[in-house]
Amino acid sequence: MKAFSTTTEINATPERIWAILTDATKYTEWDPGMLRLEGTIAPGQTLTIYTKVAPKRAFRPKVSEFEPNRKMVWSSGMPLGLFKGTRTFILEPLAQNRVKFSMREEFTGPMMALIGNSIPDLTATFEAFAAALKQRAENT
Repeated sequence: MKAFSTTTEINATPERIWAILTDATKYTEWDPGMLRLEGTIAPGQTLTIYTKVAPKRAFRPKVSEFEPNRKMVWSSGMPLGLFKGTRTFILEPLAQNRVKFSMREEFTGPMMALIGNSIPDLTATFEAFAAALKQRAENT
């Protein structure tokens, strides 16, 4: 298994942060790692994502869990679970208008031995995402 994560506290309501996380049309306005996001961020929907980390490769995760204002999971991978990537977004209310935001991505499966070394270190990308989400939620 290989995993990356980030956490930050945001001075905004869970509803405000959720609205930003689920508006696919605006990701390129605030997410510094996003080149293009196509699709609708809703339960069961498949997205097409192009990132600066891998600009020539499209990622096609499915929105596999969707608990409004609380939790969302994007999953993708190979058939039979040979390789799987799971990105989880969690919003945890701390106080009125204050939320702990966490994002974690885990890569698992038997093919990790072959694929794992090709996955770049996403730590800086995750931290930039969280900082940009915080800025967007607190300043718009």
